[in-house]
Amino acid sequence: MSRFTALDDVRGALTGGLVLPHDAAFDEARRPWNLAITQSPAAVATPVDIADLRTLLRAAADLGAQVAVQPGGHGASGDLVDALLVRMSGFDELDIDLERGTARIGAGVRWGRVVDALEGTRWVAPAGTSPVVTATGYTLGGGHSWFSRTAGLGSDNLRAAWVMRTDGTHERVDDETDPDLMWALRGAGGIVGVVTALEIDLVPAPSLWGASLVFDASDATAVLRAVRDLSADAPATLNVFTNSMRMPDVPLLPPEIRGQSFVTVQAVSTQGSADTLLGAIRSAGAVRREQSGPTSPAVLSAQSNEPTEPTASRGASVALRTLDDAVIDDLIAYRDRPEQASIIGIDIRMLGGALDAPRRAGFASLQGVGWIVYALAPLFPGAPSGPGDASLSGFRELLAHGKAERTVPTFLSPGQSLDHAAPALEVARLRELRMRVDPSALLHEGRLPR
Repeated sequence: MSRFTALDDVRGALTGGLVLPHDAAFDEARRPWNLAITQSPAAVATPVDIADLRTLLRAAADLGAQVAVQPGGHGASGDLVDALLVRMSGFDELDIDLERGTARIGAGVRWGRVVDALEGTRWVAPAGTSPVVTATGYTLGGGHSWFSRTAGLGSDNLRAAWVMRTDGTHERVDDETDPDLMWALRGAGGIVGVVTALEIDLVPAPSLWGASLVFDASDATAVLRAVRDLSADAPATLNVFTNSMRMPDVPLLPPEIRGQSFVTVQAVSTQGSADTLLGAIRSAGAVRREQSGPTSPAVLSAQSNEPTEPTASRGASVALRTLDDAVIDDLIAYRDRPEQASIIGIDIRMLGGALDAPRRAGFASLQGVGWIVYALAPLFPGAPSGPGDASLSGFRELLAHGKAERTVPTFLSPGQSLDHAAPALEVARLRELRMRVDPSALLHEGRLPR
């Protein structure tokens, strides 16, 4: 009889839920957001209060199992065999203080709820592009947003956290009470404690303005160079994403984009119109469609076109020191090859600004990094995975010579560990801290290198 049979007894001690492998709901409960990943935990728990968490920690310790807290939208790796998978959806508090410019956000709250609550307040959240990602998972993994050039990474905006330690102690920690723990929470995830809530800084946006310029793919080289040149003088209040799409010729797509290729430059300013700054980009090619004017967090969230239901996804990202002409030429030539059709989208995010001057110490950092480039190769039902995997591998190899030492942990692919996101000395510091705060390794090690 499996030692995990004892979890049947634990279920009765919880106010929240516990789904076991013999339950009909288990397959659905264990699914991560990314359906391309298979997870085989010993059970899936949904605690609703501190008492539930303490019960789960004690049960895991008695069974010799690990506790793996998995946020919505980020964090799945598949390596959860025999772990007790915990989902924090029951921790749903949200308290926004507009006078202080802060928010207390429960570990189960998704960004969409925070964004909606800030509509019309002249404040924005340092939130990612997806409204369904939990604020906690995003922040603890670093988190890059529309406003990172203005306010830094999501983790840099973390003021305090309510953390349950493995001995059952639950307390508020900040940089004064436990600077080492806060350093780890800013990017390394929840491998040093179970976070039940965060306190974050909001971003002042007195006059939020956005623009979207769409070009033909034939103008991609000139457009990317114009965006690169803008980065040298762009104020920190301006944030720019560039997206190159090559849509497959499949019936499920709308006729206006089916089989089409195009490049889109999106800009967001927190200090009103930045239209004049986009002049060189606008003149780099023939603008096929343009939209600009006042915008809002809710509009930006809606325009992200991120999936709102779990899907099978696959991608690769590389953080670059610079984006020179050779890199641009190589990138465009690579993705234009017919054999790279599996890559339908490449995102290029301008860094710098506040990212080069982080306000708080944290494991995650993009200081000195110029760009993040991300390639998307969706997994379509029934289609072979080999071509897409090969394309993404080639994408990484193509950009490897300009790869920066750091990237954001939330941009790591499944299977990549934290040594892909930070220097060896910082990974060693993280490992030492984890051994100190969790000597029995009760918490799952997450992306910490084995």
